[in-house]
Amino acid sequence: MKPRAWVLPGFAILLLIAMIYALGAGRFGVGWIELGQLLAGQAPPGDASRWSNVFFQLRLPRILAAGLVGSSLAVAGASYQAMFANPLVSPNLCGVLAGSSFGAALGMVISTNWLVVQLTTFGFGLAAVGVALGIAAFFRRSSDPMLILVLGGIVASALFSALLAIVKYLADPYDKLPSIVYWLMGSFALSEWPLLGRTVWPMLAALGVLLAMSGRLNVLSLGDEPARALGLPAGRLRLVAIIMATVLSSLTVVIGGEIGWIGLIIPHAARMLTGPDNRLLLPASALLGAAFLIGVDTAARTMFRAEVPVGIITALLGVITFVAVLGRARKGWA
Repeated sequence: MKPRAWVLPGFAILLLIAMIYALGAGRFGVGWIELGQLLAGQAPPGDASRWSNVFFQLRLPRILAAGLVGSSLAVAGASYQAMFANPLVSPNLCGVLAGSSFGAALGMVISTNWLVVQLTTFGFGLAAVGVALGIAAFFRRSSDPMLILVLGGIVASALFSALLAIVKYLADPYDKLPSIVYWLMGSFALSEWPLLGRTVWPMLAALGVLLAMSGRLNVLSLGDEPARALGLPAGRLRLVAIIMATVLSSLTVVIGGEIGWIGLIIPHAARMLTGPDNRLLLPASALLGAAFLIGVDTAARTMFRAEVPVGIITALLGVITFVAVLGRARKGWA
C-alpha cells in the first residue's frame, strides 16, 4: 500500500460511522436493532409510520445536508488555499458568505416564499464574487494581482456585511429579525428532500470539477509563472476554480445558513495526514468535512434540551484550531 493511501478509506469509514450514529441519535431514540431493521427496509414493530417519518423525513435529509455542506466547504477551502498558496484563506475570501448572508436576509424580508430566499441567497453570493473579481480586473496591471484579488474580496465582504446590517436594522424586530439572526447562526433544522433536490446536483457538479482540477491546483499553488511554463492558462484555471468554489460556498448558505471555519480547519486537519498533494487532499477534505459537520450537527441537536445552532459550535472549535494554524504557518506551509 502506498504511503498515506489508508487516509481515504479511513475517512470513508469515519463518515459511515458518523452517519449511522446520527441516524440513531435524537430525542426519539432509535436502537441498534430498530436501526438495522430500518436500514434493511423493514419497519420495526409498533407504529411503522412514526418510525418511517423520523428516519426518512427528518433525520436522513438532515444528515445528508450536513454531509454535503461539510464536504463542500472543506473542498472550497482547500481549493482557495491551493490557488492563493496561503494556509489562512477560507471560502469567505471573495466575500461569498457575506454576500449570501445578505441575500438570505433580504429574501426573508421581501418574501415569505422559501424558494425566493434560496434564490436571493445564491444570487448575491455570486454578486459578491463579481464585485471582488471586478475590483481585481480594474487594477489588473498591478504588480501583485493576487494581492489585489484578496483585497477585492475584503472590500466585497465589508460591503455586503454593511448591507446585511442595514437589512437587519430595517427588519421587523418581532417577526423577521429573529428568523434572520437564527438562520445566520447556521442550522439544518429546515433540511428537506425538495431543498436537497434543488441544490445537490449543482453542488456535486462543482465538487466534481474541483476534484478533476486537483492536479492543476498543485501547479497553481507554485505561482502563475511555473504554471505558464508548463503550458497551463493560470488565469483561466484560477477563474474556473473560483467560480466553482463560489457555487459551493453560496449553496451551503442556501441549505444551512452561514457556517464558518469548516473551510479553514478541515483542510489543515486533512493536510496533516495527506500532505500537500491536492489529488489526495481534496477528496480527503471532502470526506473529513462531511463526517465532521455531521458529528457537530448531531451534537447540536442532542447535547442540550434545546437545539444549538451549528455555527456557534464550529466557531468555538474554529477559534481553538486557528491558533494552532497560526503556529504552523510560522514554520512554513507544506
